[in-house]
Amino acid sequence: MSQYTYDEVADWFLAKGEGKISPKKLQKLVYYAYAWTLTLLNDSAEKLTNKLFDDGRFEAWVHGPVIHGLYSEYSEYGFNNISKPKTRPIFTEDIEDVLNQVWDVYGKYNADQLESMTHQESPWKNARKDLSPLDSSSNFISDKDIFNCYIKRIA
Repeated sequence: MSQYTYDEVADWFLAKGEGKISPKKLQKLVYYAYAWTLTLLNDSAEKLTNKLFDDGRFEAWVHGPVIHGLYSEYSEYGFNNISKPKTRPIFTEDIEDVLNQVWDVYGKYNADQLESMTHQESPWKNARKDLSPLDSSSNFISDKDIFNCYIKRIA
């Protein structure tokens, strides 16, 4: 069981982004942090015990992976940047390292670019199955699909 929540991960990115993160970008950064933690801190797709958080699952929405609770928390901002100041939570050294790597790789992209990236990846595609790009969906993205997608990038 993880010791962190998706809100803590979101707060970390919001503090790091200093008011330059929209709700959609935040969702994608939290998704990539979750995905890379799952991939880097587990040995196989059959035993995914090391997770960044346990309190939210990603759904394959039209605009990419979304945690419904995180969406609800920041939906009032629409496409605008989240101005609510946050204090950066403290994580273990391993998790902090993953979060910094995610920030370094993905933080430079805007929300639409990150959305496009997730749309080209198998976890989101698999969860959406035969839905058209504009069909709404609450299908969950599988942790196994996430692991199997990203492990190929480091093998």
